[in-house]
Amino acid sequence: MATKTENTYDGSQIQVLEGLEPVRKRPGMYIGSTGYDGVHHLIKEIADNSIDEAIAGFATKVDITILDDGGITIADNGRGIPVDKHPKTGLSTLETVLTVLHAGGKFGGGGYKVSSGLHGVGSSVVNALSTHMIAEVVQKGQLYRIEFAQGGVKVPFKKVGKTDRIDGTTITFYPDPTIFKETVTFDYKWVVDYIRHQAYLTKGIYLAVYDQRTDQRAAFYFEGGIQSYVKHLNIGKDVITDSVFYVERQVEESMVEIAVQYNDTFVEMVKPFANNVLTPDGGTHLVGFRAALTRVINDYARKNSLLKEKEDNLTGDDIREGLTAIILVKLPDPQFEGQTKNKLGNPEVRRYVEQVMNEYFSYYLEENPEVAKKIVGKALLAARARKAARAARDNVLRKGALDGMGLPGKLFDCSSKKAEDSEIYIVEGNSAAGSAKEGRDSKTQAILPLRGKVLNTERARLDKMFANKEIVAMIQAFGVGFGDELNIDALRYHKIVIMTDADVDGSHIATLLLTFLFRYMKEVVEGGYVYLAKPPLFSINRGQKKQYVYDEGALDVALDEIIQGKKDRGVAVDENEDRAKQAGVTISRFKGLGEMDADQLWETTMNPENRVLIKVNVEDAERADAIFTKLMGDDVSLRKTFIQSEAKNAKLEELDI
Repeated sequence: MATKTENTYDGSQIQVLEGLEPVRKRPGMYIGSTGYDGVHHLIKEIADNSIDEAIAGFATKVDITILDDGGITIADNGRGIPVDKHPKTGLSTLETVLTVLHAGGKFGGGGYKVSSGLHGVGSSVVNALSTHMIAEVVQKGQLYRIEFAQGGVKVPFKKVGKTDRIDGTTITFYPDPTIFKETVTFDYKWVVDYIRHQAYLTKGIYLAVYDQRTDQRAAFYFEGGIQSYVKHLNIGKDVITDSVFYVERQVEESMVEIAVQYNDTFVEMVKPFANNVLTPDGGTHLVGFRAALTRVINDYARKNSLLKEKEDNLTGDDIREGLTAIILVKLPDPQFEGQTKNKLGNPEVRRYVEQVMNEYFSYYLEENPEVAKKIVGKALLAARARKAARAARDNVLRKGALDGMGLPGKLFDCSSKKAEDSEIYIVEGNSAAGSAKEGRDSKTQAILPLRGKVLNTERARLDKMFANKEIVAMIQAFGVGFGDELNIDALRYHKIVIMTDADVDGSHIATLLLTFLFRYMKEVVEGGYVYLAKPPLFSINRGQKKQYVYDEGALDVALDEIIQGKKDRGVAVDENEDRAKQAGVTISRFKGLGEMDADQLWETTMNPENRVLIKVNVEDAERADAIFTKLMGDDVSLRKTFIQSEAKNAKLEELDI
């Protein structure tokens, strides 16, 4: 039993963090992370304020400049942050906004009818997490300025005087490396992607970025707004119709904007936004859209006898196959779940979206009967495929239940039952699988052999997938289920390692497998459970010693080191001989995994002490979707262009795991 000791516990021991101290103390609470994502989130917090000016109708232009000294400047031509004395703080409103948490024009005070900001912490948080921030406001030909250091005032607010600059706000800041220890370097490509998306979502706004470090520039302006966005998402896909359904209507104090176009793929791509903020977990606007879409199409199909009287209604999944849509709602008081704003919670928004979709999508189908028939026809095909897939899946499950608790017969499982300690190697070819089985650590490493090139799931319906033995074997082995029924907590292995030959065919097989995982088990990829094994290309043999290298560049480096070592020891080297002879070695090239015996495969590719694994990440699902469409879709010209343009940049980030 612990002995009670005298210990004073009073108010002096309670720490009170004032001003912006809480932000510097716990930055992750405000921006999510202090890594790459956190640094770039700072840009978003400032730029979103400029976008809000455009949404409100007061700005038409936002310019972002990545400075060559490590900072970034974001400027707009809006009204400018107010500079008068704030009645509550007694400071200028500009200083108040940049130094006081939860101070802003987004709390119903009339500053903004709608905005992406909710908590009013954005600008002040950026200030707190920067070594230096400069804020300049131009109003009616007068320039006002204030400077900060780590959130504190460095140069007090002052009226600089007359200027020829147009009205607006300009913010320059430098991320604090003591906070962002991983990086404080801004990624030009991230900024380009960000402003492109915002230009799509705010039609009629001009957004530009200039990188002083590399002299790169980009600018975007889309008069069509989300209609242009939908067309962008469907690049490389065969669309059912060139027309895009589009509606923009005000309901009470909110605005509902929707764009819809169907393509011939089997994948749904719906992006819901609230006040220009992507809500990846959906919310009431997405629920309302889906309900109305399903109702309108079923009603049209019944009314026009496209559905037989005894046929069941089309399901939402049937109707959304091949759907590309953007849902954008703008409302005065958005209720997001958490600071990350992943889900919209306003109950009234479901009614708003349903009302608009019910009325205007019904008009669209009535006025475009050929388009309507194509949409219904595609959904009917999806319904038939769904029934066939269900029958095939049930058949697979029935067979699986009688065979090793649902595990595929060709799986060489590991003995460990702890998923966090277990890994599964997906291996092409019987020869390589045999070596892998013999050389593995059977306690933690499972082997699943695959025969040849698996099905291209980019162009296959579910019924074909369930008829494919290789696909079914993976579904059974992983244990997480499939599609909407996927349960990531049931994953049997926390490393899924794709191990293919280091050649074009091996890369193709790996791409086919990644396509399947990305399209139908995305949670497994997003969870960081998928890896690519990197087998060596060469073996350098010096007597009884062997050195394995993984590409031609590494081979050159290794030979240089050996030759230089001989020179340093005073050994004569004949410069006229080829480099292998100069080094006194023989070089063997592996044509494939099947050429390696069990010991070689373990030593080079499977031993955690030596192997090189490449972790597969999905940083941007939209970009990944476009790449898979290019690589695995029907349009050969897109694939050819992509390969030609990217071949010189091809590289793999190696992670020793």
